[in-house]
Amino acid sequence: MKTGKMIAWIGLLAMTAGLANGFINGDFLADGGELLANPWGVMSLIDLYVGFVLFSMWIVFREKSWAAKILWIIAMMVLGFFTGALYILYAFYTCKEDWLTFFLGHRKEDYNRN
Repeated sequence: MKTGKMIAWIGLLAMTAGLANGFINGDFLADGGELLANPWGVMSLIDLYVGFVLFSMWIVFREKSWAAKILWIIAMMVLGFFTGALYILYAFYTCKEDWLTFFLGHRKEDYNRN
């Protein structure tokens, strides 16, 4: 778990630096227009959002509260894998060093009953 936490922290810090750089030095609308004008830019966005949806499926599976599910998914769609890294850290720090709880969240109880 220690390695996973370290990787998630590195990812979160890298995403924070990248987002800060983009917001400080970039022009979201102009740069986004260039991205959408390039077929590989469009493909990159498709790839990215497929990843967001797949990761969000794990969040929906793992979380018990519908409010939490919705808030995490909105954050994922807006902030991308910054949210993914944050969610991984949340899962690591709330699982009490138990891998089944990390992966299954509240559904661990269902797993233990079977």
